[in-house]
Amino acid sequence: MQIITSKDNELVKHIKKLKDKKQRDISKEYVIEGIKLIQEAIQEKAKIKKIVICEECEKVGNISKELMYEIAKYECIYVTTKVYEYITEVKTPQGILAIISQENSQELIDYSADIMVALDGIQDPGNLGTILRTIDSIGLKQILVSKETADVYNPKVVRSTMGAIFRIKIIECENLEETLKEIKKQNFNIITTSLQTDKTIYEIKYNKSVIVIGNEANGVSKNIQKIANQKVKIPMLRKNREFKCFCCNRNCFI
Repeated sequence: MQIITSKDNELVKHIKKLKDKKQRDISKEYVIEGIKLIQEAIQEKAKIKKIVICEECEKVGNISKELMYEIAKYECIYVTTKVYEYITEVKTPQGILAIISQENSQELIDYSADIMVALDGIQDPGNLGTILRTIDSIGLKQILVSKETADVYNPKVVRSTMGAIFRIKIIECENLEETLKEIKKQNFNIITTSLQTDKTIYEIKYNKSVIVIGNEANGVSKNIQKIANQKVKIPMLRKNREFKCFCCNRNCFI
């Protein structure tokens, strides 16, 4: 078994460069780290290009035999503890990472979907990861992101998605406004959040709609607000507040 011992190794330098968005965009790759994410990537049949394992971590049995059996089906590279500590992005590494191809990043929109989500300038990696987890949890399979939105393949975002990134098609829009105009031509409604409306998120129907989530500080951009079919606000509801539910058309409580 060959073990990489030098930080000057070309693969080591490549992994280190992948922390920068520019290099991720060029190579169409990103890095995942940790046992759980590796398991998710294998389970979801993500395109794993290489798996890097810290030799000491394998010796102490941090990685189960079952996972090692699955890992052995891919190209595996071993490195010393010193080299692994050089390339890791986490404070308490588990000793395993992988290079993944951005094959779920596609430009073609699936218009058979009933609901889509679009992100207009989301900046916080934690917020972005939470949104990806949320839309994955309700079964949505694609998301539109503006070029002003934080990089989906940022290591912090990838970790916070908890595997959702392997199941969602990421559609990166050079011009989100123009993309939404094209989607409207396919008989989709554009829904944005806004304080300039009396309607709440509980009072509208979402069939054949794109829900646009805006920047944390400034909300949805004015140009996209102009093309919206509907604007809604998210009320701060007190406990046991009654409202008319659009799902069942009955009085429900929160």
